[in-house]
Amino acid sequence: MTDALLPASPEKKDDGYFRKGCNPLAQTGRSKLQNQRAALNQQILKAVRMRTGAENLLKAATNHKVREQVRLELSFVNSDLQMLKEELEGLNISVGVYQSTEETFTIPLIPLGLKETKDVDFSVVLKDFILEHYSEDSYLYEDDIADLMDLRQACRTPSRDEAGVELLMSYFLQLGFVESRFFPPTRQMGILFTWYDSLTGVPVSQQNLLLEKASILFNVGALYTQIGTRCNRQAQAGLEWAMDAFQKAAGVLNYLKETFTHTPSYDMSPAMLSVLVKMMLAQAQETVFEKICLPGIQNEFFMLVKVAQEAAKVGEVYQQLHTAMSQAPVKENIPYSWASVACVKAHHYGALAHYFVATLLIDHQLKPGTDEDHQEKCLSQLYDHMPEGLTPLATLKNANQRRQLGKSHLRKAIAHHEESVRGVSLCKKLRNIELLQEVLSVAHQRSRLKYTQHQEDDDLLNLIDAPDIICE
Repeated sequence: MTDALLPASPEKKDDGYFRKGCNPLAQTGRSKLQNQRAALNQQILKAVRMRTGAENLLKAATNHKVREQVRLELSFVNSDLQMLKEELEGLNISVGVYQSTEETFTIPLIPLGLKETKDVDFSVVLKDFILEHYSEDSYLYEDDIADLMDLRQACRTPSRDEAGVELLMSYFLQLGFVESRFFPPTRQMGILFTWYDSLTGVPVSQQNLLLEKASILFNVGALYTQIGTRCNRQAQAGLEWAMDAFQKAAGVLNYLKETFTHTPSYDMSPAMLSVLVKMMLAQAQETVFEKICLPGIQNEFFMLVKVAQEAAKVGEVYQQLHTAMSQAPVKENIPYSWASVACVKAHHYGALAHYFVATLLIDHQLKPGTDEDHQEKCLSQLYDHMPEGLTPLATLKNANQRRQLGKSHLRKAIAHHEESVRGVSLCKKLRNIELLQEVLSVAHQRSRLKYTQHQEDDDLLNLIDAPDIICE
């Protein structure tokens, strides 16, 4: 998308028998991925139970030989559990099946997987409560209860479009009505809701509706991320939909963080949700940059200033995201590959910002009739401060100073490119994403080529430290 400078709707299918917004028979890559995640959840649950049993036995045992045997068994269980969690992380970074099917040359975006749940039978408990509390024949409400159970079942396989979101929200609203009528805060209804952590696979169970409501909201946010990654980012409309979807995802997850503050599932903890909100806003900012670049980047001074500042903004938000992902306790459970992506993109977009500033300095010398004041203002707003001995207007008027400062930006761009390539090489999951490596390589080679074109023998004697670029 930014590989060269130019000279100066979601799928709709008939759901047929199934509820609108639900398509459980569609064996897409996404549904297969969810099935694999569900199977892993079951294996992780079994391993967690075995570990708990071994830990309890270790506490109770007094015989030395028995304790040694239990410790050995516990080490095997912990090893298996770690392997299962790594496999789950691999599924969480399997972004390919969520991306647009259009031919594209853009860096993949990260979606969230839907939380999985166990079947729940409302019928007996609700019928008993209706008879006991309202003194009405529960037979009259069998169809309504069946509809509620069907709605919950449909929410396990929402379609990846607005209809799927509406399906989840309709169930969330129904839960509000059910809670006010059938789940008094002073009484346990005996219905156990179980949901699996989308990041660790560990199950969490509660007998109240808070876990159910929070998990449905999480899946609304997750579905928006899948819609966002599915958009065609080679079209203006697709980029606008993607930006809107990621912003909505951030809004839903932020609401979840502020409203459901005591959810036991780690993926819905305040610390993790704060990071996920940052990730969605960073991806929304990335689509803003892509939208600006989509028509082509004119090799023109003021256009390059705008693109450089937008790239710097994207790099900044990804750097903040990477910092947040590296803090305890989030770093223990965030997929390593996600943190790696944030670091790679921080360097990549930082490199693009320096490349575009270098281009506007090297390619555009002040000429008679040029708006000097406007160019001076734009250049001064790119930096917190100019390098020592330089001023914006003097630099614009001096071809040698412009060239030297431009080359310093190219050196910094190349350094950032090298860090982004290095970040990919250190993460096994990212090394398998060929498109990511191709985009980074093309951008790297472009900066190296431009530097080579203007390289001089005495460059090392005229080093200028390129200042950081600030965004608007």
